[in-house]
This record gives sequence, structure tokens and C-alpha cells, in this order.
Amino acid sequence: MSRGENQVTPVRPVTIRARIESKFPRGLVIRLIAYLFVGHLFAFFVYLLFVLGAKNQ
Repeated sequence: MSRGENQVTPVRPVTIRARIESKFPRGLVIRLIAYLFVGHLFAFFVYLLFVLGAKNQ
């Protein structure tokens, strides 16, 4: 066998998106972002209820 023949070098993803997708499936990343957004929105709503409730006393 000559030098450099049949050698497979692992190709690393170049972009950040490709690197993330190589570790996590795309659906999981989308769900994670959606859950974080909805969770923060719910926390803001509960906070707003407490603030408005404290003003009425």
C-alpha cells in the first residue's frame, strides 16, 4: 500500500450550526428553545400577577 492511500480522515464540521447538529438532533434543539421561551413567558406572567396583586392592596 502506498502512502496516503485508503486513509480516511475525520471531517470536522466547519460551521457552528453543523457542529451543534452533529451532537444534537435538530428537533431537540428546536424543542429546547421553544420550552425555554415558553417557560420564561410563563414565569413573566406569574411575576406580573404578583406585582399587580401587590398594587391592589
